[in-house]
Amino acid sequence: MIKVELFIAPGCPHCPNVLQALSELIKTGEIAELEISNMALVPEKAQALNIRSVPWTKIGPFELIGSQTKAELKTWIDRVQSDTGMQEYFDELLKAGGLSKVIQLLKKDPELFTILPKMMLNDETSLGAKIGIGALFEEFQGSTFIQALIPMLGELIQSESPNIRNDACYYLGLTESPDAITAIKSLANDETLEVRETVQDALSIINAKV
Repeated sequence: MIKVELFIAPGCPHCPNVLQALSELIKTGEIAELEISNMALVPEKAQALNIRSVPWTKIGPFELIGSQTKAELKTWIDRVQSDTGMQEYFDELLKAGGLSKVIQLLKKDPELFTILPKMMLNDETSLGAKIGIGALFEEFQGSTFIQALIPMLGELIQSESPNIRNDACYYLGLTESPDAITAIKSLANDETLEVRETVQDALSIINAKV
């Protein structure tokens, strides 16, 4: 059962369209419950959720800001029950410059860190999101959160893609953990020069901490 929350405000030009689309979706059974709040009347509730603009729609774990068509809302409803839904959500956020939002989500639920290696391996991940993934690893450099990803990154260094091997190698270095050294050194004779150079950079990051 999918619950949707919607915040609207007087004078908002896009709010009526989103409200109408959600009303149609609840009639057809796409969503089970729709909670509507007027931000002007419950500002403290909006503040608690850090809502700064409307329409603000929450479908499952996904927070959407701005106008959404019925088709777009239906896509997000489908993603709630999809194995790759959160990957697609992170992709949308990162390519739109929502790095701070992703950082907030990761801090709130560290289990979401496992999404990052999966996105690295996903051919559908956008270039903007891939750049964002690098920024996330740098943000959490040396933390237990990314150290827990060493086994997953260790699998990625076996990829046929030199770009994936290179990124995985660098991120292994950012773990700052000696446990990552063996995996990094396995790429010392990689066929790609950039990867071999990254091996040295990654080892330097770890050696500077041990």
